[in-house]
Amino acid sequence: MNNTTLTKLQFEELKNIVKDFCVSNLGKNMIDKLLPSSNIQTVKNRLVETSEGKILLDSSNVPLQGIVNIDNIIVSVEKDAILNPEQLRNVSDFLRGCRKIKLYMKDKEYQAPTLMKYSYSITELENVEEEINASIHNNIIDSNATKELKRIRRLIENTEIKIEEKLEGFLKASSNKTVIQDFFITKRNGRYTIPIKSSYKNQVDGALVDSSATGSTVFIEPSIVSKLTSELMELKVEESNEEYQILCYLTGLVREYINELKADVEVIGLYDMILAKAKYSISIGGISPDINDYGYINIINGRHPLLKGKVVPLNFSVGENYRTLIITGPNAGGKTVVLKAVGLLTLAVQSGFHIPCDKGSAFSVFSNIFADIGDDQSIENALSTFSSHIKNIAEIIKNTDKSTLLLFDEIGSGTEPNEGAALAISILEEVYHRGAITVATTHYGEIKNFSLNHNDFQNAAMLFNSDTLEPLYRLSIGESGKSNALWISKKMGIDENVVQRAEFYIKYKDYNYSFVSKNKVRSQQEIAEDIPLENYDYKIGDKVYLTEFKKSGLIYKPKNEFNNVTVLYDNKFIEVNTKQMKLEFKAEELYPQDYDLNSLFTSFSERKLEKDIARGSKKALKKLQKMRKERH
Repeated sequence: MNNTTLTKLQFEELKNIVKDFCVSNLGKNMIDKLLPSSNIQTVKNRLVETSEGKILLDSSNVPLQGIVNIDNIIVSVEKDAILNPEQLRNVSDFLRGCRKIKLYMKDKEYQAPTLMKYSYSITELENVEEEINASIHNNIIDSNATKELKRIRRLIENTEIKIEEKLEGFLKASSNKTVIQDFFITKRNGRYTIPIKSSYKNQVDGALVDSSATGSTVFIEPSIVSKLTSELMELKVEESNEEYQILCYLTGLVREYINELKADVEVIGLYDMILAKAKYSISIGGISPDINDYGYINIINGRHPLLKGKVVPLNFSVGENYRTLIITGPNAGGKTVVLKAVGLLTLAVQSGFHIPCDKGSAFSVFSNIFADIGDDQSIENALSTFSSHIKNIAEIIKNTDKSTLLLFDEIGSGTEPNEGAALAISILEEVYHRGAITVATTHYGEIKNFSLNHNDFQNAAMLFNSDTLEPLYRLSIGESGKSNALWISKKMGIDENVVQRAEFYIKYKDYNYSFVSKNKVRSQQEIAEDIPLENYDYKIGDKVYLTEFKKSGLIYKPKNEFNNVTVLYDNKFIEVNTKQMKLEFKAEELYPQDYDLNSLFTSFSERKLEKDIARGSKKALKKLQKMRKERH
């Protein structure tokens, strides 16, 4: 199966979701290696495995918990390494898990006949398991592993007791109280010592073993236990040799059955993967679809496996009454999601995954699935989006046969529309005659028309709400997508006659080449009569654009001898040179003929005060007097 297709359709992301349902790395490793099969019988078997796994999970708890991955241990044994106690314990746990699974599967012939048969391949190595358990407890070699180890450890224990008794006597001796720093026995570098004040280290008969970080304390092994310490060291060497012999024996036992262990690992990993698929199926309400190998796909209320939340169900069919489906519809309307859903669901089925669809859905098994989806522009190879798509499609065509599913997104786009549409039709025709099942999306009307007139092609549309301008994300097979551009244009206020002309041009290609009316065009004479802005005599009320502030203002005082005008800007009056402004609107274009332009520069409160004074308001007169006092 093409790796590019697996990446574009996000197959690895789906596998990662299923991997989370595994109980061990054995199953996860299996899923990592899993690829869609192009063999119809293999696909059917995989789906049966998943279905039987669901039956087992629904009826009981499959005893896979506690299974550990011993792949690395097997590699170590094959490299003639000696296993440590922890590794041997893992082998024992694994063998116990194999035994429990085989026992569990023994009476599952009617519930899960296929999975039950796999248990026949499990070899129960009870002798290996028992030998390890007899020698290893809590990842430590047990003293009862051999009579010799038991003897050596008893001698070690007795010697350590004698050393401690002598050191206890040293601590209790009154003659030693002055030199002792702390009255306890401590082990340093595997030897029994007493903490001595560093200033008295030369007064204690014994061997200096270690010192504290501050240097105030030294740890001395008194000479009274030196002989016993030597005996202890010799016993420790004997113990180590005996332990090594035990580990060698147990490792040799594992090596003897290494092929059986490898087979057991495969079976347990397979069980873990199958049950992970079954758990995933339960989590999504998945079903096992009908399977064929002649290109028929029928999706009933399907969902893209990676989409979350409320998803509009997909109803889709191809390969029965037509072999090529052309999908049209608005941008962001779900066309690409349909392509990816069809592709990923097909990959999932061919991998043995149940899918989120209704019963009665059907899928074909393909030898090849190719997808040309997304922007493949290559900066390194200096290829445009169009060029990279065509390069990809050229490779796809070479490998297309009667067992191929093709998914083309916006086929022929990225170049001149007429050429792009013609090229797309030619490509679709070529792969059709090679026997492929093809699903393609497009905006080109020519492709829709070609599909409409071809008996083995079919059109489909992503539905669009013409009132709300929103996509519905529903696929309608047998219907061509309407011109959403024209619908949107109407809704957005484009004149009806403009839209009608566009519809006429789409249908007949009969364009209007007449000249514009002369009264709609400015003449050279009119242009010459225009007043250059630098010579314009700005008037009160003109609206100007101040280039320095990038905002508009109103002319308050006309131009002076320095070509400066006073402008009301941001509620204050400023002087601006005429070269630093542009005329936006003349005052006569903004206000009626008799409009009081001075009111533009007077606040509402000031205008109200003037009116109140004019009508003789005592309150207004008092306010005026107060304002004058405040100014002085």
